[in-house]
Amino acid sequence: MKIPALLGALALTMLSSPAWADGDVRCNSGPQAKWKPITALNKKAWQEGWTVVKAQIEGDCYELYARTETGQAVEAFFHPVTLQKLIVYRRGQEVFRAKGFNPQ
Repeated sequence: MKIPALLGALALTMLSSPAWADGDVRCNSGPQAKWKPITALNKKAWQEGWTVVKAQIEGDCYELYARTETGQAVEAFFHPVTLQKLIVYRRGQEVFRAKGFNPQ
């Protein structure tokens, strides 16, 4: 009797967790010696009203997992030299792309 309830709870958990769009995003950012510190990215995200869950280096980009002002979970990629927001995904769907940016 407990197994169906457990399976239902597991399915609900899987459906409610964000589907991150991690992929082959390339920033062409050059040597890391020229990158701004990741703490500067955290501050930039905070200024946009985002709550940072995790910030990391992914390839030659900064990758940020955060919640927006409205509580939406997002995955965003930023250029590490300029801290320009390049592309943002929500639940695996692209919701923002900087003008002229090609992630591949």
